[in-house]
Amino acid sequence: IEGTTDIGHLYFRDGKMTYAIIGQQERSLLQLMVESKKISQAQYSLLQERIQGMNDKEVGLYLVNSGYVTQTDTFKVLDDSLTATMRTLFTWTNGYFHFEQNELLPEDKIPARLSLENLIVEGARKTQELEELKEEIPSLEMALKFADRPGVDIHQVNLTPEEWRVISYVNPKNTIQQIAYTTKLDELQIRKVVYALVQAGLVEIIRPGGAPVPLKGKVIPQMDKKEQKSLVTRLIERIRSI
Repeated sequence: IEGTTDIGHLYFRDGKMTYAIIGQQERSLLQLMVESKKISQAQYSLLQERIQGMNDKEVGLYLVNSGYVTQTDTFKVLDDSLTATMRTLFTWTNGYFHFEQNELLPEDKIPARLSLENLIVEGARKTQELEELKEEIPSLEMALKFADRPGVDIHQVNLTPEEWRVISYVNPKNTIQQIAYTTKLDELQIRKVVYALVQAGLVEIIRPGGAPVPLKGKVIPQMDKKEQKSLVTRLIERIRSI
């Protein structure tokens, strides 16, 4: 899948999604294990030396046989990682895809098995949510500034980790798009965070270095509903029709 800023690779087998990656964002199985707290940071440091030179399949077998994780843990971590990647891909509406029928998943990778039906339902939800947020925040080329609220200590406000990351880059010189790139949030995530911060009265949307912008603006005429489908949804529908 070729989007406007990146490329994604998706693998399918027997009607299931087995693997997906965006650009060069590939993480090893060991990295996924520590990120999901299946192994500790200390174990991660120790295992890095022991598994040096092993591929993901070999690492998976080693971790299971050594008692660090179970086979169920391994597939759960892989499924969760694949689902997270797909959530990002479902926000891509511009671009195009190539379908390579005989391209197989590299042998050193452990295949997941996510059903296409579940992915389509997930994609429909994400696409709808993104479209609603686009109506509230039409452009990511706007900037943010802190709202003038005397007596409010933002450090005492209960925010999510993503909201704190965005807050740290609030500056009239930074566009929302730049903040998203720096904080590694996809289009849906950054719109959700900004919308929440605006609704909480903590920030205001402004033109870069300029005047405030009303939260709800006029949206450019919408594309046909068929065209609004994410690239992934269109690809999945193409595969199901074969």
